[in-house]
Amino acid sequence: MELVKISNGLLTEKYTTVHHEKDYQFNAPHYFEVHDHSGNVLGSVHFQEGPIQEAGVNGVTNEDLIAMVIARLEGFQNSEFRNRDNAVAITKLEEALLWLRKRTLEREARGVEGTHTKRSGSLCT
Repeated sequence: MELVKISNGLLTEKYTTVHHEKDYQFNAPHYFEVHDHSGNVLGSVHFQEGPIQEAGVNGVTNEDLIAMVIARLEGFQNSEFRNRDNAVAITKLEEALLWLRKRTLEREARGVEGTHTKRSGSLCT
């Protein structure tokens, strides 16, 4: 599988680089790798590919990954490394979970959660 490096002005490449598959389905990349500067894979994440009702559970969700980062930051907050920046980051990640939960609740209410069906008249799904 061919990978492309993520370019984002907020990411540092001081220690690692993040890559995802070049060709993907379902409108977004699903496979990610973190590489060190020698090209070694330090970790990988495989996200859900396709709607669960159609493809079954086959990867992690955005919410799963956000929950992992929150748990990690909370660990720092329960140590001598506690700081305001971590607290703000946790708050913003919890806010992201809130918006993703709102999206799911709306899709559940319309009976389209877990499918390819989009909202009528909207670019959002």
